[in-house]
Amino acid sequence: MQFNFTLHPGQEEVFRDPSRFKVVVAGRRWGKSELACINLLIEALKPQNEFGYDLLDKDVFYVAPTFQQAKDAVWRKLKKLADGMYDSALENTAQLRLKNGRVIHLKGSDKPDTLRGVGLSFVVLDEFATMKPETWEEIIQPTLTDVKGKALFIGTPAGKNHFYDLWIEAKDEEDWTSFEYRSIDNPFLDSEEVEKKRRTMSHEAFRQEYEANFSTGGGNMFLEEQIITGTEPVEGDWYLSMDPAGYVESIATTKSKLKRFDECAIACVKVGTDGWYVDDIITGRWGIREASLRLLTAVRKYRPLSVGIEGGSLRNAILPYLHDQMKRLNIYPNLMETRHGGQKKIERITWALQGRMQHGRITFNDGAYLTKFRDQCLDFPNRMSHDDMLDALAYIDQVARVAYFDPSEHEESWQPLDLISGY
Repeated sequence: MQFNFTLHPGQEEVFRDPSRFKVVVAGRRWGKSELACINLLIEALKPQNEFGYDLLDKDVFYVAPTFQQAKDAVWRKLKKLADGMYDSALENTAQLRLKNGRVIHLKGSDKPDTLRGVGLSFVVLDEFATMKPETWEEIIQPTLTDVKGKALFIGTPAGKNHFYDLWIEAKDEEDWTSFEYRSIDNPFLDSEEVEKKRRTMSHEAFRQEYEANFSTGGGNMFLEEQIITGTEPVEGDWYLSMDPAGYVESIATTKSKLKRFDECAIACVKVGTDGWYVDDIITGRWGIREASLRLLTAVRKYRPLSVGIEGGSLRNAILPYLHDQMKRLNIYPNLMETRHGGQKKIERITWALQGRMQHGRITFNDGAYLTKFRDQCLDFPNRMSHDDMLDALAYIDQVARVAYFDPSEHEESWQPLDLISGY
């Protein structure tokens, strides 16, 4: 039996990748449904997989948020693509029975009971961002176990939710691969039509729908044009501020869940009369000992006048390690405790940073950290996104002190009225 199909370069890259689990983030009209149909048919035509398992009694699923969405998206395309390769097509239940006896089912994740109790060799989860994460974790994934079945996750971003987490995790997990494509990466799509959408849609909506960007639409507290890069000024003094997070060894959880926790962040800022210059914001999920070493390494590099550490249990936990390392390294920075001051995090960050950035009083070194920082700015204050870098930077407001006049200029003209009191 001959099966002819055409793929554009992006689709072919995904198709040829040997990973067992693939996560594809793509803009509208990139060709996600066509890729899904081809993969469904290829997998359903196999009598056995590369692991040697017999697949003739295993089904293939295409799952969308609802059954009607699944049918609207791929049913007609699937039948056309499988012309001559199937014995029956049940319209009411959207089941395609191939001539080899294997069946492709179209399903909706809104009715999870219809997904249970079957053995699968392959599944496509389309628009996974709008499904409950339990659909995969508790229902679909176990059905693939006995034959080492495969899964293809495809969709357009819908904020930084579980789909974003899965896409990030797939970059590091064995047997997983993640892909990202914009709409214009489809060479068969009219680029002028995409440009029309750019002109008529909001910036955030276009980035999400056509550029496959995981923007969460934070509320426009910080704008991209306010992130101004520049060179280090001559005048000013260095300050560091640390926003500690849950130290790695204190979190008993899986690697995938660990990535959802906050990061430690250390802001390295030169402060002068012209404003702040941010040279780096160091981030990571560290153990408590490593966190102390990271901070003192930054102290050795910048020689700050003061180092602020957010008050609370995490500060209390790291202080003994810091004192030990300070003695060992012979480094004794001026440690300060920064406080919430009764403010919520959103208010504290907004108060410290928004006005300064709006008036160009903060410039940034164009370093590797800036991409992550920019994302946190544009997402803030959405609760689905991290804000550790913003929080650390905001604490500079509490530790930095700037002298806006030179006392030496007034030494000759100034005299105390009373030599004892000084007034």
